[in-house]
Amino acid sequence: MDVNGTVAEGFEPVREAFARNFAALGDRGAAVTVYRDGHRVVDLWAGTRDVDGTEPWQHGTAQIVRSATKGVAAAIVLLLAQRGLLDLDAPVASHWPAYKARGKEHTRVRHLLAHRAGVPVLDRPLTPAEAADPDIAAAAVAAQTPVWRPGTDHGYHAQTYSWLTGELVRRVTGRTLGAWIADEIARPLDLDLWVGLPPEQAGRVGRVAQVEAPPAPGGLRTRPKRAVVEAYADPDSVTRRAFAAITPMPDENDPAYRAAVLPASNGIATADGLARFYAALIGEVDGVRLFTPETAAQARAQHSAGPDRVLVVNTRFGLGYMLHGPASPLLSPDSFGHPGRGGALGFADPEAGIAFGYVTNGFRTSVTADARAQALVRAVRAAVDA
Repeated sequence: MDVNGTVAEGFEPVREAFARNFAALGDRGAAVTVYRDGHRVVDLWAGTRDVDGTEPWQHGTAQIVRSATKGVAAAIVLLLAQRGLLDLDAPVASHWPAYKARGKEHTRVRHLLAHRAGVPVLDRPLTPAEAADPDIAAAAVAAQTPVWRPGTDHGYHAQTYSWLTGELVRRVTGRTLGAWIADEIARPLDLDLWVGLPPEQAGRVGRVAQVEAPPAPGGLRTRPKRAVVEAYADPDSVTRRAFAAITPMPDENDPAYRAAVLPASNGIATADGLARFYAALIGEVDGVRLFTPETAAQARAQHSAGPDRVLVVNTRFGLGYMLHGPASPLLSPDSFGHPGRGGALGFADPEAGIAFGYVTNGFRTSVTADARAQALVRAVRAAVDA
């Protein structure tokens, strides 16, 4: 496999790990970018732009990044708080009166970001067309009875995070979360990153699909814990219902789906777009910084930890960001970011000054810790520690 791009001196282990992802871990098309102290030190790509095609991946090829979008969506809510337009401790219903229904009147804004809102499921799942309609989707989550009393526990809001954060931003500002990302994040930083893909950018985005992971050495496969397997197999479990809040599962290659504004799941980005975004959360990038140090500290302060009611493993969340831990290993305990189910990963590590972005067109069954992304994170750690 020919690996294209550049690495700065000292980051050669990342190139080696990236090449191994294709040789041993079955990557078909992917890119990885790393920034250090606001400067790009790794920029690599290889394979094909379409998971089932032959056209080479180009510099600037973008892919859907699934839940890695959540970290970008969280940034808008935190920026609104940073600007004094939103109080993280205010009841959600103070901005969105209908949301107080069915015992949700005491839900705070920070509960939405920390996956403590108690509404990871919908009693009646939305169709893909309904999910893309902000009025229909907002009404559905506002009417939903919580699975637990808001603020008392946590569980991953896999799909409903789209409408919780999206409607909150729309109520506070009158603009969609996708428009805020375009105007306040992507444009100032010149990012290839969209939530709601413009038609003129469609030609840059590759096709994605689910792919099987190759066997581990010796032909063995890692087996998830029995409780996890049972939760995903049971159609009545909170786990299955959370991921099935949109039913049937949308076609992620459908232009209509990609054009929708679903901040939990359908962001599209290049590896550089993800990494550059995270670099601007912790420092200046070409004169632009998004978070003040205080906001960055808030984002990565632990708000949820322990058994996750949806993922059935121990997870840690700050305000909209997964934190370093066994379920989602990042660079260090100071890291914060978000994976996308089955592949993509973006995160920042303020102590090391590192920002990381990885995108792929081949999705696996992993939810929080894809083997290919983890191999690259280990290589970055080796480079930083050398």
